[in-house]
Amino acid sequence: MTETGSKRIAPMLAKAGSLPESDAGWAYEFKWDGVRAITYVDGDVRAFSRGDKDLAKGFPELRELRTHLGSRSAVLDGEIVAIDDDGRPNFGRLQHRLNLVSDAAITKRANEFAATYLVFDVLELDGESLLGLPYDERRDQLEALELNGATVATPPVFRDVRGVDVLAAADSGGLEGIVAKRRDSIYRPGARTSDWVKLKIVKAQEVVIGGWTDGEGERAGSLGALLLGVNEGNELRYAGKVGTGFDARQRRDLLAMLTPLAVSASPFGGGSSPGTGDGVHFVEPALVGEVSYSEWTSGGYLRHTSWRGLRIDKTAAEVVRE
Repeated sequence: MTETGSKRIAPMLAKAGSLPESDAGWAYEFKWDGVRAITYVDGDVRAFSRGDKDLAKGFPELRELRTHLGSRSAVLDGEIVAIDDDGRPNFGRLQHRLNLVSDAAITKRANEFAATYLVFDVLELDGESLLGLPYDERRDQLEALELNGATVATPPVFRDVRGVDVLAAADSGGLEGIVAKRRDSIYRPGARTSDWVKLKIVKAQEVVIGGWTDGEGERAGSLGALLLGVNEGNELRYAGKVGTGFDARQRRDLLAMLTPLAVSASPFGGGSSPGTGDGVHFVEPALVGEVSYSEWTSGGYLRHTSWRGLRIDKTAAEVVRE
């Protein structure tokens, strides 16, 4: 389905899992710590997140696609990342590029925190849908486009390589993990299937923000911690708090976003809500973030959490325990 009016291609999703028992028939890619984006290149460049957020204005780096493709049109799937001084994607740096409105702010942050679009799939080329082609054929057509430049790159794929070796390389390189993809799999828009399997090295969990607590001491007047939830059945279940991993600007920005969403009743169900009282504020469960953690407790709470950032490419309804 091409982008005609409001119709767009929803990204195919990976299931969390483990390495395949056999490497035969599988390709491996590194998992990139950024924002998923489907881009439409045809005279202009348009880009949208999984949550249908328009990304093109906020990331002018995407315009480089037009230079590489020339007169050709394409629909591409990839990840927008911010590379740190060690050459690794840094999700914290990318946070500085999100939710900007003015041209001046976008230009300033783009100069301070440059972004790169890592393209890992091609879904349409010159008006012809490639969704029904197997992964190997789509990948070959993608690599033939030679999308490599200052702010656009085609990351490597590992075929006929042991998954355990690719996972070890990702670990030693400080990357988030890998994705295993069946080489004969077609692209299924919006589907989460076992044809793509993600393996995370860093323990990270997407969470719905259900409220916040006031800061104390030196953080008085600011945000203290976020109240976190994950969907369980038809309810948002309380999963604990996160009070570390923020800098002062992130605390201010989050508080500014959460305050208009404040509600009187807890959004958490199933008797799992945290206690109410002074300094506890509940919000409409609309914002999604991500935390790192050490473990899930037997009671179903995240332990030793640290904030990683907002996920503008995810919706609250998608968030479940991984």
